[in-house]
Amino acid sequence: MSIRQRNGIWWIDLRTPSGERVRRSTGTDDKRAAQEYHDRLKAELWRVAKLGDTPQYTFEQAAVRFLQASEGQKDYATKVRHIKYWRDQFAGRAISSLTTEEVIDALPTHAIYKNKGRVKLTPATRNRYLATIRRIISLCAEWGWISHPVKLRPAKEPTVRVRWITQAEATALVNVINKDWLKDVTRFALATGMRSGEILSLEWSAVDLSRNIAWVSANKAKSKKARGVPLNPEAVALINAQKGIHPTRVFTRNGNPQKYVDPKMFARACKAAAIVDFHFHDLRHTWASWHVQAGTPLFVLKELGGWETLEMVKKYAHMDATHLAPFANAVTFWSHGTPEKKTATG
Repeated sequence: MSIRQRNGIWWIDLRTPSGERVRRSTGTDDKRAAQEYHDRLKAELWRVAKLGDTPQYTFEQAAVRFLQASEGQKDYATKVRHIKYWRDQFAGRAISSLTTEEVIDALPTHAIYKNKGRVKLTPATRNRYLATIRRIISLCAEWGWISHPVKLRPAKEPTVRVRWITQAEATALVNVINKDWLKDVTRFALATGMRSGEILSLEWSAVDLSRNIAWVSANKAKSKKARGVPLNPEAVALINAQKGIHPTRVFTRNGNPQKYVDPKMFARACKAAAIVDFHFHDLRHTWASWHVQAGTPLFVLKELGGWETLEMVKKYAHMDATHLAPFANAVTFWSHGTPEKKTATG
């Protein structure tokens, strides 16, 4: 039988004029539609073999080759997730038949989470889905599978948000936090710039107080790259204060390891300190901003904070303009001479 059903979906099974076997999902549970797809594909294969027409490649074929080329990349799992989504939209379609309008209209708008329910996706997240299918299409052009790749422009993303507070505000914030564990975690974030997940997952085996250094392993780092974190005296004192509380974790909530900082608890502390529009992750922005203001070079800050590229750190560059000061006097006007005294005329 040239079409057969598997788990509710119809699959085709045929041979080309040259004898090559083709087995493929039609992406539909409608037998009539599946049969029509089979007949059109069979005719297309005949035209390719007998008349020299350009072969048509499906989205699935392109997706498989794309994932093979992406193996070993750090965002491979994300690419797989995107492919699963796009396969639901364009299963069985010839990659050359996709249009700009179809792809844009098919972009996901919401995600469904177990605890949060239906959540609207940000422009940045939608752009990641778009980037995956755009890369697939561009590779198809490189492979000679299509001659005219569709143009897919990313949506405009909001300006990168950098929210930081002064040292006086930070002191006020720490003073109003009434939970010792949260107070310690907050102070440690300000001292090291570590992310909340990195702090809460920090283990004693990853701390060397004889060298004043801690390590963030690759599987716990956002960039998926391990890094060493130098500990200043404030950070060392905070770690020493945690000794004996838990056998493996450095920071806990009354001896109980935590996966994340309670956002509501942190928000209440910010409100008590009269600090608005501030989240726990902004402590990292604050730490980076203080560094730049103190003269830490951006390339050094990149290594300290574990950012993957220097471009990611440039959002803090405006915090320090001292390197521009020598050029401020390159153009002057008023200091060239004493202004003439104007004489009133009748």
